[in-house]
Amino acid sequence: MTERREPASRRQRPAKPALSRQWIVDTAVRIMRAEGLEKVTMRRLAKELDTGPASLYVYVANTAELHAAVLDALLGEVDLAEEGSGDGWREQLLAVLTSYTLVLFQHPQLARSALVARPSGAHYFRLVDRVLDLLARGGADVGQAAWGVDRLLQMATATAAEQSTRDQDPAAQDDWDTLTRALHAVDGSRYPAIKAHMPALISGADGRMSWGFEVLINGITSTPVLRADG
Repeated sequence: MTERREPASRRQRPAKPALSRQWIVDTAVRIMRAEGLEKVTMRRLAKELDTGPASLYVYVANTAELHAAVLDALLGEVDLAEEGSGDGWREQLLAVLTSYTLVLFQHPQLARSALVARPSGAHYFRLVDRVLDLLARGGADVGQAAWGVDRLLQMATATAAEQSTRDQDPAAQDDWDTLTRALHAVDGSRYPAIKAHMPALISGADGRMSWGFEVLINGITSTPVLRADG
């Protein structure tokens, strides 16, 4: 005769950790790394955290805010190069911007989301503060630096989003090869400027990002802001 076991009381179960914004964001980052950003939904999080979706809205207003919080968490991986760097302000700024872009390269869906999901956490603020400080060291006034940081981060984000989209498109290389052949074969009498600028028009893939940052930095520090009020 087998021994009869009584059902376990709820009081005997280990207590769940108290729900918090940090726990929610950490769980969302873990899901994103394992399954992709599209799986980071309120319903999926609620299931993972063994709670109801309504409980999450106390800490995160909506999915867009959740994705912004995930982005901010990942910005902790950006190398701000604040310690032990012997380079000048321009080299440090390029290094920070490149690091930010590469972090987004590693998370393609997040790169696209970052175009509209504006983070507002500590990691994002540290990044913005660092870029502002480096621009100021380079001679940018308050208005130039304030507007310039927006342009620089927007370019970095758009670059990462564009590249990540191409990397995920199986037809991207074929499309590029088709465009390249067409540009090489362009009729110089109809499109003389294009003909004159080939092959430079499609060259320098490795250096274009840094050059683009340089163009913006030069413009930021030399273009006056006529009105920089809030």
